Amino acid sequence: MSTAPARGAAGSVEPSYAHGTGSVPLLGDTIGQNLDRAVAAWPDREALVDVPSGARWTYAEFGAAVERLARALMGAGVDRGDRVGIWAVNCAEWVLVQYASARVGAIMVNINPAYRSHELSYVLKQAGIGLLVATQTHKSSDYRAMVEQVRQDCPDLRRVVYIADGSWDELLAEADAVTAARLVSRESGLTCDDPVNIQYTSGTTGFPKGATLSHHNILNNGYWVGRTIGYSEQDRICVPVPFYHCFGMVMGNLAATSHGACVVIPAPSFDPVATLHAVERERCTSLYGVPTMFIAELNLADFATYDLSSLRTGIMAGSPCPVEVMKRVVAEMHMEQVSICYGMTETSPVSTQTRMDDDLERRTATVGRVLPHIEVKVVDPATGVTLPRGSSGELCTRGYSVMLGYWREPERTADVIDSGRWMHTGDLAVMRDDGYVRIVGRIKDMIIRGGENIYPREIEEFLYAHPKIADVQVVGVPDERYGEVPLACVILHEGEEALTLDEVRTFCEGRLAHYKVPASLRILDTFPMTVSGKVRKVELRERFGN
Repeated sequence: MSTAPARGAAGSVEPSYAHGTGSVPLLGDTIGQNLDRAVAAWPDREALVDVPSGARWTYAEFGAAVERLARALMGAGVDRGDRVGIWAVNCAEWVLVQYASARVGAIMVNINPAYRSHELSYVLKQAGIGLLVATQTHKSSDYRAMVEQVRQDCPDLRRVVYIADGSWDELLAEADAVTAARLVSRESGLTCDDPVNIQYTSGTTGFPKGATLSHHNILNNGYWVGRTIGYSEQDRICVPVPFYHCFGMVMGNLAATSHGACVVIPAPSFDPVATLHAVERERCTSLYGVPTMFIAELNLADFATYDLSSLRTGIMAGSPCPVEVMKRVVAEMHMEQVSICYGMTETSPVSTQTRMDDDLERRTATVGRVLPHIEVKVVDPATGVTLPRGSSGELCTRGYSVMLGYWREPERTADVIDSGRWMHTGDLAVMRDDGYVRIVGRIKDMIIRGGENIYPREIEEFLYAHPKIADVQVVGVPDERYGEVPLACVILHEGEEALTLDEVRTFCEGRLAHYKVPASLRILDTFPMTVSGKVRKVELRERFGN
């Protein structure tokens, strides 16, 4: 969907390009240096609360715990540039590993808790992980058994440490052999441009790619995300999204510590009841989630009984938020300053964000405008030419936030980062006259029906207004006559038992172009999801496309 192109002073068409400017410079710290600043500024403020375990740390206590673990890692032989793997659900130890590995110059490798032995083996070998910190078990997953299954095939893996096990205490004991002066000496040789993190993207084809990020990448992105929604030492951020993903560890942890705020962990993995309990009990001011998480919370039978009056803000990311859901989040969860963020792992992750004073239309119709010190543009995917504002094309971004590259994969890096250091996102977007960006879909998700381009997002947004529909995903499936047609996959509201294709078509009649009306319908209980909360549309296409 396009708007009329913006015109410049002389009547020329404004290009779809924006550069985030600002008077505040980027941070030049390493993550360890920035944490030291927080400890010095707010020693008695709470830094981390792990609700399931009951553990609490002030900034002074958290800083001391990080320093002890950093010395322990050095005692265990972890050198600058070594890869330390973390394969765990959300817990306090995850956060300690994040900051301690950064302090010693190691590169922490986030491993998706949903991975099984085959994927684990690939990441351990591809990243060359020498020390792995892992959860022993969670729900039906036996992580220890999977580690033992692949360990012999991973020659770089020298040591495995299990959280809440004697091996964790044994690791901490190794701190005694390393003086604080040795740690200071190690840190003095680090730079903010050093790689500090590898995150494997959840690819839909082939093996996952290891996006390699520097201190400068993720510390600044966390700082600017937090600054944009006004974080201070008064804020308490409930983080039910996984630390494994940038949403949790950058927009959560680093946004918090760079502003003196507190991170609250409600549960090891997402639980809507535990999340609202944590907000109520800990008087959280901010709540994170992907839209499906907020939908699950709002749909709790006893939702109205929770005291959420402490909330003022929060972040929605991962996928676009339905208008009706956003309205309820603002009105019923008291998140008047809720922010929409857009980005990807390869960009640390956020490129655009709505502002605190943006109206509801901007929060629901767009993903905000570019953050300071970042550039974005919309280009023709075929030619790379920057398009006029109001035109749909591929969104590209450039700046401090663009990753160093995919770990040990220069060819795959060159596929997405061009010679001008522009990151090609693969997302279809429109830049409006006001500079705000609207995501209209993925290039690979766009449905072409008889020559007509259809953006699934537009149909989804429309169908969310149906009184029986709680959640909906639209995908393209093969059709003999038109090549592709839209299929609607629907989750019904609790208490609704049936929905027919005829009902959907009647709802669309006269309100949606005929070629956009779903040709078929599937009723589901759940959608296939990635661990970061994104719907796996490719799986829906594979399941129903035959």
